[in-house]
Amino acid sequence: MKKLIIINGVPGVGKTTICRELYKSISDSVWLDADWCWMMNPFVVNEENKRMVENNINFLLRSYLNNSSYKYVVFNWVISNEKIFETILSKLDDIEFQLYKISLISSPKVLKERMLEDGRTEEQIENSISRLKFYEDMDTFKIDTTNVSVKNVVSKILEMIK
Repeated sequence: MKKLIIINGVPGVGKTTICRELYKSISDSVWLDADWCWMMNPFVVNEENKRMVENNINFLLRSYLNNSSYKYVVFNWVISNEKIFETILSKLDDIEFQLYKISLISSPKVLKERMLEDGRTEEQIENSISRLKFYEDMDTFKIDTTNVSVKNVVSKILEMIK
């Protein structure tokens, strides 16, 4: 059975880094970073663009899940509430797959250090730190990336999905 691995978390927590290594560690896998669907200049968040991004994500996830060449679909996005999960997953309910929802979390101190290293602004850092609380009560498996290597986080995920 196909496996859809959704990895979410605040900006700067390590979603892209973890997913890049995760999909390389799994044969027959593809990776979709939802940020790719938001790469627009100028960056405008409005209802029309939100619908377009959701439709693009849905199209890509559906295509990957229906493609016989791939068993694992790795997908990452910020996904800060259950409604976003529902919006994405409800459009895939006619496809059979095993779902893994994983939230990456981190201490505010380490998150700030990582974001500073990535050249993020103070406003972006404060925004991410303030949103950490959104992930505490989500119906997801939590992995604390504070002082944990990328390799160890990937190993935890591999144990879960194999």
